Amino acid sequence: MLILIQVFFLNSGQVLADLPTGNAVKDPNAILRNALPIKQVELQEIQHKLEETSDLVRGGRWPALSKTVTKCQSLLKKYKKNIIEELPIEKQKKAESTFLDLKNDFDNLQNDAKSKDKYSFIATRKEALDKIGGVEEYFLPSDFPYSIPSEFDDLPRLLGRARVDIKTSKGDMEAIIDGFNAPLTAGAFIDLSSKNFYNNLPINRAEEFFVLQTGDPLGDEIGYIDPEKKVERHVPLEIRIPNEKETFYNETFEELGLYTETPTLPFATLGTLGWSHSSTEVNDGSSQFFFFLYEAELNPAGRNLIDGRNAAFGYVVKGFEVLEELTKDDTILSIDVLDGLENLKLNA
Repeated sequence: MLILIQVFFLNSGQVLADLPTGNAVKDPNAILRNALPIKQVELQEIQHKLEETSDLVRGGRWPALSKTVTKCQSLLKKYKKNIIEELPIEKQKKAESTFLDLKNDFDNLQNDAKSKDKYSFIATRKEALDKIGGVEEYFLPSDFPYSIPSEFDDLPRLLGRARVDIKTSKGDMEAIIDGFNAPLTAGAFIDLSSKNFYNNLPINRAEEFFVLQTGDPLGDEIGYIDPEKKVERHVPLEIRIPNEKETFYNETFEELGLYTETPTLPFATLGTLGWSHSSTEVNDGSSQFFFFLYEAELNPAGRNLIDGRNAAFGYVVKGFEVLEELTKDDTILSIDVLDGLENLKLNA
């Protein structure tokens, strides 16, 4: 059996790690919900049960869909009081109102399952999952939950999440940038976006079914030059693993001996945003990043070779069709921060 490993070389010696294989969760919104640093297991149980309908609706398994929605209704009734009581007083009324809306959504999902209305079911399920995700955000800690090594005190960090609009010569995309699980990588990206660094930069690498890469500034430089220090700013490799107390910095999964681990932010879906670094160092990424073009047929079950070698820091959530149209002849027109800029801190 032959295993094809594709290596992507960046300009001036930078490289993207090898082709990944698959991952069980491929919905970017589900990945982002699962990546929230919260431990509300009852609410997350409702979320995961509703997410199970994804494969069922694709297969047209309507009796099983109805049964799963019934289970969601039962879980909501069982857990609602406990979930609300765990929230701060000022959030309890909002959560109670959301749960009333969620009950209506579940009732509508039952009707859609009975009438076999696939498109209505998918739309209503998305609304319901968005509401669950909104309540889950009420459980976020008031202080940033992870420590960042003091050696990186001079680097910007995103202490939360941000939403960006990515305008390209082929259309617009929207992405969620996750500073909870990649604060320095996300911080560098949002900092550069807010500085208009990415405006009018070309797609400098385009590999069909693999990656679209940009962020190489015009001219001789290959990264962002700090205007005060007059040197290229470097961002360390930064990867979190579920249930680990702290984030790993400048260590690959191979170096850690975590050969089968899945990071909190996996390269598992079309439009995963990844940070580039050189082929010889993992701590010299500066401004270049890539969109991962997930292709299920080229990602068989097994080890993911990008996970643990490059840092993922966000996901495209709208405009997936644009990714499929972009080539090396296209340009990033601008990246604008729509919300979450208040979470950006320029240093420790």
